[in-house]
Amino acid sequence: MNDLAWLIDGNNVFGSRPDGWWNDPQAAMRRLTQRVAEWCRTHDDPVTLVFDGPVGDDTVVLAGGNLRIEVARRRGRDAADDLIVELAQRIDRPRVVTADRGLRQRLIDTCGERVEMIGVGRFRDLVSY
Repeated sequence: MNDLAWLIDGNNVFGSRPDGWWNDPQAAMRRLTQRVAEWCRTHDDPVTLVFDGPVGDDTVVLAGGNLRIEVARRRGRDAADDLIVELAQRIDRPRVVTADRGLRQRLIDTCGERVEMIGVGRFRDLVSY
């Protein structure tokens, strides 16, 4: 088990502001991943960016070092939630970035007090996204 690790609900983060992301979700994934990759260079904590759907090769190549990209096994809205919960259960101190109330409750139910929730707005400020 890892001590502390970040799990980021990628679609939830890039979808949190109405900036036209829906016109090109692949570009939105790439922009978010680029910002997270740059932020990852400032610390050693492992970071997993989890997306609901397929991720383009131009985004996948941004992973490396302490940044990993994971894609939900099923498709559809909130598909990443199951994977985030599964990953959080394997981490001693998961730090999860999401605004999804349902996911937050599932994490509390399965991981209890050892999970730390980080709001999307706070995270966007942290990574200057």
